[in-house]
Amino acid sequence: MTELPKIDFIYLNEQDMIKAGVTDMAGCVDTMEDMFKLLHSGDYRMAGANNDSHGAMIMFPENSPFETMPKPTADRRFMAMPAYLGGQYGTAGVKWYGSNIANRDKGLPRSILMFTLNDADTSAPLAYMSANLLSAYRTGAVPGVGARHLARRDSKVLAVQGPGVMGKTSLAAFMATCPEIATVKLLGRSQGSIDRFVEWVKETYPQVTTIEIVEDLETLVRGSDIVTYCASGETGDVSKYPMVKREWLKPGAFLSMPASCDIDEGMKSKDVRKVCDNIGLYEAWFDELPKPAHVHVPVIGVKFLDMIEEGKMDRAELEDLGAICAGATPGRQNEDEIIILSVGGMPVEDVAWGTVIYRNAIAKGIGTKLNLWDEPVLR
Repeated sequence: MTELPKIDFIYLNEQDMIKAGVTDMAGCVDTMEDMFKLLHSGDYRMAGANNDSHGAMIMFPENSPFETMPKPTADRRFMAMPAYLGGQYGTAGVKWYGSNIANRDKGLPRSILMFTLNDADTSAPLAYMSANLLSAYRTGAVPGVGARHLARRDSKVLAVQGPGVMGKTSLAAFMATCPEIATVKLLGRSQGSIDRFVEWVKETYPQVTTIEIVEDLETLVRGSDIVTYCASGETGDVSKYPMVKREWLKPGAFLSMPASCDIDEGMKSKDVRKVCDNIGLYEAWFDELPKPAHVHVPVIGVKFLDMIEEGKMDRAELEDLGAICAGATPGRQNEDEIIILSVGGMPVEDVAWGTVIYRNAIAKGIGTKLNLWDEPVLR
């Protein structure tokens, strides 16, 4: 019988990930743009019937006869997010996602994430990675790709709702793509998170000369060139999702929405350009969810699909970021158009950035080598 080779892979803890470059936001933005071009060409696969599913989630019942079964509290989920990405990557992977908003009371992050990267030919593991930073930076980088193509080049005022991890990484991506930003407006729920965010901005981006703390969404949005809503919250009651109104927006505003968001009637107008990071992702969600789907997934792109279903929006109005990155659809066309980007998050993003970090780690000798087997017992 032919000998089968031993299989080793590397484990990268969070500090290893940092050493391998996971916090290089400019590099991450470039990687995400490259990934979007591959999405447009079709050289990728995710789960689901249309190969665009966000992933598979374990749902818990409101009432269970088992005392130890988790309760469906806010942000309580386990999810597997698999994907394959072609091009220069040629790898597959899966992020295992656990989340519970009550973790904050235990001194833990809301989400605790791990990522496995595999050889796309043999399926052998290449790396097992701490993925909180991987996920945070690839999520923040997508708004940066959007801003590169859709924000005004002279954008100076950035508005951030939610001074948490997503707010930080989104700001980092905007700073990498819109270097004239000098003012940051901030709306947060707790003074502690606001203070930590302000301190981080001052230390990391000394070119930001003004930080303005505001008390409401209207004040946050008015006069801002770039607006992003990044606060996590409970789903189910759309009336409680943070609103953006057309009358608040200055001409030429770019909105990046990676979290809960709702829009008023003015924002539904055809002259407001509506862009999704991947239309297929929202179609997969829409097929899986009860209607209206925005009740269950609070990202604004799901609202767009509800509007199309209800006859309130034409499908042709929905634009795809991959097509824009590939040059098949124009980016910003004038200084006055208002553009809103829905950011849903996709496992192909983890595969893209995870592959780059893995290759950096191998080149630099970073990580702990682990052995799967010297010789498999079962053949």
